[in-house]
Amino acid sequence: MQNRIYIKDLKDSVGKEIIIAGWVDVRRDQGKMVFFDMRDMTGKVQCVALPSRTEAIEEAKKIRPEWVLKITGIVNKRPEKNIKAGVLNGEVELEVTGIEVFSKAMDLPFELNESVNLDTHLDNFPYTLRSERTKDIFAMQSSILETFRSSLRSQGFTEFMSPGIVGGDAEGGSAVFSVNYFKDHKAYLATSPQFYKQIMVGAFERSCTIAKVFRAEKSATTRHLSEITQMDFEMGFIENEREPMKVLENAVRDTVKKVGELHKDIFSRFNTTVPEIPAEIPIFTLAEAQALISKEFKREIESSDDMSPEDERQICEYAKKNIHSDFVFITRFPTKKRAFYTYEEPSEAPYSRGFDLLFRGLEINSGSQRIHDYDTLVAKIKERGMDPDKFSYYLQTFKCGMPPHGGSSTGLERFTARMLELQNVKEATSFPRDMTRIDNRLSE
Repeated sequence: MQNRIYIKDLKDSVGKEIIIAGWVDVRRDQGKMVFFDMRDMTGKVQCVALPSRTEAIEEAKKIRPEWVLKITGIVNKRPEKNIKAGVLNGEVELEVTGIEVFSKAMDLPFELNESVNLDTHLDNFPYTLRSERTKDIFAMQSSILETFRSSLRSQGFTEFMSPGIVGGDAEGGSAVFSVNYFKDHKAYLATSPQFYKQIMVGAFERSCTIAKVFRAEKSATTRHLSEITQMDFEMGFIENEREPMKVLENAVRDTVKKVGELHKDIFSRFNTTVPEIPAEIPIFTLAEAQALISKEFKREIESSDDMSPEDERQICEYAKKNIHSDFVFITRFPTKKRAFYTYEEPSEAPYSRGFDLLFRGLEINSGSQRIHDYDTLVAKIKERGMDPDKFSYYLQTFKCGMPPHGGSSTGLERFTARMLELQNVKEATSFPRDMTRIDNRLSE
């Protein structure tokens, strides 16, 4: 918009008549004057319509929250007693000389920043997305995504775009969404970019991607979604899984540092702190972690094959208290519990060179060294009761020669949720899809 000034820059225009545009945030009358706050993408400012400005005051009396306006006004310094130190535009206000209405808001279901339950929040998401809390979440998520991918690039990774429609399931058996494809073929929504990032290792050695993936698991929990964003990487010529673990640690450390610098105010508003990371993220084998949990929390372990949600919470609680780390690596899961392409540790069979990264009580990442030998990989596919012919496209890269390699996959929504200690991952998901909704709630 020509001649428009962003609200954050008003302090540089004291005494001048300028134009802003945005939404009415709140409106309040005081005697014969009308006060209202305007917001745009950069911040808020208090506007005042005075009785002496006849046309402006009459228009101001009509406006309501969420109306979209173009405001012409004079930037004035606030009286000394009304200055709000440390607040954007706390020293200035806008004396309104003209109002142009672009759009009127109709049928607002409740006040914008009112506390509502999650279903009501999601049912009205085009509206509640505008709340301070929700904007904070996604402002931080944007920084997480930008910094994580920037860290991978700085570590030598080439980014590529992985497909969302695939011919088979990368995990070899996970619940998938089927798609009617051309010429009566059946395709699937990708459950992982795994095959494609491994193929890219054959060309670039180090590949990474930000991928939308889809899971048709019938899980209605605070940690599950049907559509998620994964931050994935894969790297060649490794000795073992510790190398991709180090790359991941670097990316997480870079992300936490940058997000902590950019969003101190958001952490404060959410009553939480920037996560702690010691010089090295602690590493426990599955057996070590469960033995420690059993001893420290005096309870029996439900399963020795995997971490339960309670296991994840308690090992993180232990690490926070005793190691001052909000992150914990878990390694040496049984090979049978990992994807078919997971490399088994020869000296510790039947345990794998797989790992998970836990963050404040929740698994946010899974990774491993992968099998790089063609014959071994085919044998593993058969061992799982699957048909190698259905993996023929993927297997081509191993026929052409592949180095020892490995990588990992980090869930953006889970990472965001734990950064702000949100109770439900859906709150950290723009337009969440699950068993109960695609935008609107699904009918029973």
